[in-house]
Amino acid sequence: MTATILALDLGTTTGWALRTRDGAVVSGTQSFRPQRFEGGGMRFLRFKRWLTELKAHPDGIVSLHFEEVRRHVSTDAAHAYGGFLATLTSWCEHHQIPYQGVPVGTIKKHATGRGNAGKEEMIAAMRGRGHAPTDDNEADALAILHWAVEIHHMQAV
Repeated sequence: MTATILALDLGTTTGWALRTRDGAVVSGTQSFRPQRFEGGGMRFLRFKRWLTELKAHPDGIVSLHFEEVRRHVSTDAAHAYGGFLATLTSWCEHHQIPYQGVPVGTIKKHATGRGNAGKEEMIAAMRGRGHAPTDDNEADALAILHWAVEIHHMQAV
């Protein structure tokens, strides 16, 4: 048996990858775009509710890893990331789930050998590991999951 790990690429379209105790990997994306007629904080409440649904998986969540972004292209992106990060870390603290941010360059270098790899390179790297990511968000989450498993010497994905 292995530990259940959740890896996230935080954002309006959040990429996610979950490795269950039996070693199976499931992944995808979840949209948290603001909905018409909803207040500014609702996207973060929907994110929190979604995390709680994932935690309800029979294996639970033993640890969580996420992409730690230090620079953003726009102010709006920085604000959204900050909201998701605050929601995530407080949720993890509340549920006593250990969490760790992983720098973008670290994830890219581990996945492709280059710390400044582009989106297509990340998608190709995860396809090369047997996954079929639909976009760069899912590919990044899968790369974070591989990093977490390999760096923490857990059984491979």
